[in-house]
Amino acid sequence: MDMLSGFAILVIFVVIFAIVIVFMGVTVVPQGFQYTVERFGRYMRSLSPGLSLIIPFIDRIGDKVNMMEQVLDIPTQEVISRDNAMVEVDGVLFFQVLDAAKASYEVRDLQRAIQNLAQTNLRTVLGSMDLDEALSQRDGINTRLLNVIDQASTPWGLKVTRVEIKDITPPVDLVQAMARQMKAEREKRAVVLEAEGVRQAEILKAEGEKKSAILEAEGRREAAFRDAEARERLAEAEAKATQDVSEAIAKGDIQSINYFVAQKYVDAMKEIGSARNSKVVLMPMEASSLIGSLGGIGSIAKEVFGDKGGSGNATRNRPNSTGSVPSVE
Repeated sequence: MDMLSGFAILVIFVVIFAIVIVFMGVTVVPQGFQYTVERFGRYMRSLSPGLSLIIPFIDRIGDKVNMMEQVLDIPTQEVISRDNAMVEVDGVLFFQVLDAAKASYEVRDLQRAIQNLAQTNLRTVLGSMDLDEALSQRDGINTRLLNVIDQASTPWGLKVTRVEIKDITPPVDLVQAMARQMKAEREKRAVVLEAEGVRQAEILKAEGEKKSAILEAEGRREAAFRDAEARERLAEAEAKATQDVSEAIAKGDIQSINYFVAQKYVDAMKEIGSARNSKVVLMPMEASSLIGSLGGIGSIAKEVFGDKGGSGNATRNRPNSTGSVPSVE
């Protein structure tokens, strides 16, 4: 009876020990992690997410590595730029572990190593740039930092996915100087734009005056051409009239020359009366004097061209005692 109870106790002890061994050999790895397995202190393999078995007392879990993308803040630090400007810079870094074994055994304190690597390279990149370049070329700084840090951390089984500069803070006095410089630059631009506007306005004004002068000259030329054409036609008309009168005189028509001289006389009197500086014109003369002169001119014409009209015509055109010329029936 005692032996049976002792055997039962042994069996129960073995069963309990086996259950404990099984529980010790079963490992559950959560999603997004990998566990490294060490056998007698040496790395053997990595456990993927899910249920896995290890040999109790021989294998053990070495490191639990986060395989998800992680973010790491780069602390604020003072950096001296190439033009000796002291600025405060901070940033943020994103990385992901691709090889759990390298991340566990190639470097000690992975996040601290990445942080220091980012700080030193940030200081190197900004130290090789002027302050204006650093403030205006953040994308270039981010790209250079990403390439350098990613290449340096490759042996650790990492992939640096992004590096971003958060703030670049110059000293207060430097910020004020930059504000004054920006104000002066904007005032300079305003003056230049104003001068350019005045210059353009003067150019447009000169072009307008030029076109106006050209059009005015063309107008004067056209007017002169038309005036010359009018004078030419008037001269032709006068020449034609003179020719007609001459032909009439040659034929013995004394009334034609009387009409011609009277017309010129009337035109001359019209011009004298229409003068701008003449308000009143006093000319003591009689109308019979004009008619008498016309008769005298007719007699002279008869003597020159001959007495073609006969004595009857001469008698009819001789002035009477009153100085008037009898009308011709």
